[in-house]
Amino acid sequence: MTCIKDIMTPIKETLSETSTLKEALVMMKENKWNTLPVTNANRELIGVFTRSSLYKMVLNEQPLSTSIRDYLIDQPVTFPENMPFEEVAEVAKISKVGTGIVLDKEEKVVGLATTTNIVRTLMLKRKLDTAIEHAYDGIIMIDEQSNIEMVNPALLELFNLKQQDVLHQPVDQVFPHFHLSKAFHTEEAELSDFMEVNGIKYIVHRIPILQGEKVIGVLGKVMYRQLNEVSTLFKKLEKAESKVAYYLSELKKSEQARFTWDQIITHDRYLEKLKNSAAKAAKGRSTILVRGESGTGKELFAHAVHASSARKEGPFVEVNCAAIPEQLLESEFFGYEEGAFTGANRKGKIGKFDLANGGTLFLDEVGDMSLILQAKLLRVIQDREFYRVGGTERVHVDVRIIAATNRPLEEMVKLGEFREDLYYRLNVISLHIPPLRERRGDVKLLINHMMEQLNRVLSTSVTGIEDKALRCLLQYDWPGNVRELKNILERAMTFAETGNIQMEDLPEYMTAKVETMSLSHNHCYSLTEQAEISAIQKVMEEVNGNKAKAARLLGISRSGLYEKLKRYQL
Repeated sequence: MTCIKDIMTPIKETLSETSTLKEALVMMKENKWNTLPVTNANRELIGVFTRSSLYKMVLNEQPLSTSIRDYLIDQPVTFPENMPFEEVAEVAKISKVGTGIVLDKEEKVVGLATTTNIVRTLMLKRKLDTAIEHAYDGIIMIDEQSNIEMVNPALLELFNLKQQDVLHQPVDQVFPHFHLSKAFHTEEAELSDFMEVNGIKYIVHRIPILQGEKVIGVLGKVMYRQLNEVSTLFKKLEKAESKVAYYLSELKKSEQARFTWDQIITHDRYLEKLKNSAAKAAKGRSTILVRGESGTGKELFAHAVHASSARKEGPFVEVNCAAIPEQLLESEFFGYEEGAFTGANRKGKIGKFDLANGGTLFLDEVGDMSLILQAKLLRVIQDREFYRVGGTERVHVDVRIIAATNRPLEEMVKLGEFREDLYYRLNVISLHIPPLRERRGDVKLLINHMMEQLNRVLSTSVTGIEDKALRCLLQYDWPGNVRELKNILERAMTFAETGNIQMEDLPEYMTAKVETMSLSHNHCYSLTEQAEISAIQKVMEEVNGNKAKAARLLGISRSGLYEKLKRYQL
């Protein structure tokens, strides 16, 4: 039997007579309650402080430190916690008070019951009663004592019984063959074997009702109508089973996002701003185009966008448009039906759009897609539907597109190599990731982060970098960006014979290029300018690229430092 304690809002703290207006305001704001119980030291109810009481104190211009004692309502509506819900509902119908206080057996405050909650529960109960009353199958429910608490007409009809004959009776006496009490011990839902009454076959589904970890009742569902159709359904399911198993195996190949915003390491102001903008864009459903040179971290941004979006529980499916042969790209995108072409899997194949349904599809290197496939991709983005290769049935999908490219799409549009309409569909929100040479302050930060990761992966114990080697890493222009940095570090840490990376551990092509750059760079400047360049480089290394700190140490303004960095191409 449902009692008021089952639907009340539990209360952990109450006000006292000496509580202040400020304390009442805080409690109302934090809990969103319109009525606050006021108790003595034994948690016995003295009165209530309501929103009306609050308005009176405000209108009387009472200070926040004023006691609420003179503004209490001393005759609130109360309910004993074991009061049946039906009685509570009757009180709620005639009561003009919006909230009642629930008391336990010792008259202590334990909760609040609002008229809104009571009415909502009453409406839900009526809907549930109506649903059970007209249920297609027989339904029975027993309480903790294994007494029948509820039974519906369909079950009474099957066994030719009347409600008064079974209600509140021990279930093992009325329906011993149901074995409903068994669920109290197994605590698991289970299905019975076929049974028969009056020539009608039926099966019983026993479902334990849990409150926390305790079984407080058992629901029995007696299925007997048109059971002969069940075997037909089983055959259909078995026929579909192999196809479902295939789809599941394909789904396992899709993955969740592996990176978050915290894993995109930077001190660069522009990149931090870009991360914040991308995180905001992630909350919506607009298509995002991530642009930047190879190795800058476009894939990381795509993963992080998905991981912080409303679709984060859905699949994240990647397609490298440059890695799949053009003749197979359409079937990879859209899948194909059984026997769609020679050599096709006889069960058909599910496509990437199907796999990404409800989640995100990441189209990497989208600029390498053929014009024919661009047209088909445009239609899917516009209509949210497609046909599988060899299929005649429309497939509807809900997929968010994130595309990435290092190609100059605008130039490609002018040359007719990329569809203009698709470009505008993809370029709704554009994120341009700067190359590593434009954020040199991040190089040392990334080195420290990557060395820690690579030590774990390579089982090495490299703890530092010799000064000359570090200067070389900081001066290099990194055409391969972050990816190249990680590759060079991995090589250097593998060859390092001591705990520090030395110059000889770095690849020759890199050290030679840095020496050439340094000679040509310094040849253009006077000795004074070269000394200034050296000082700026040294300070920037010490502060890990933090320009504000560097300007203070150098004794110049931040704008002055920016001018010098630009002038000396640092």
